[in-house]
Amino acid sequence: MGSPEFILKLREKIGHDPLWLPGVRAVVFDDAGQVLLGERADTGGWALITGILEPGEEPGPGMLREILEETGVSARIEHLLGVAAVGPVTFPNGDVCDFLNIEFIARYVSGTACVNDDESLAVGWFALDALPPLRPGHLDCIHRALAFNGEPHFQR
Repeated sequence: MGSPEFILKLREKIGHDPLWLPGVRAVVFDDAGQVLLGERADTGGWALITGILEPGEEPGPGMLREILEETGVSARIEHLLGVAAVGPVTFPNGDVCDFLNIEFIARYVSGTACVNDDESLAVGWFALDALPPLRPGHLDCIHRALAFNGEPHFQR
């Protein structure tokens, strides 16, 4: 799927200059306690399932849309895990973004994990003791999900 149409239109006007965007990220667990990850097509690295919200889109439904679009998995949101500013991130094409990430803990409902769009090279479930290399922020998000006590994480 790549960048949403509204971002492509903005990029026509501002080029690679920084954008402030609403992002979502989820730690999706299955019943065996495994975590759903995708190998990103843009960086080649493994990551939690993430996405950019469309203008006016609610974060929870937007996260569920991203999970389904990217992995073929239907999930349900269990908890708001946290809110954090992430960036700046420079993508391989030179685009620069900062994200207001809204993070969730989600639970598998149905579907078979597979590459379901052009944003991933691979998708799969991983045991916590067999995670591929992840960026520190994604690994931290998993650790916070495992230790979640009902209080969302954010800078105070």
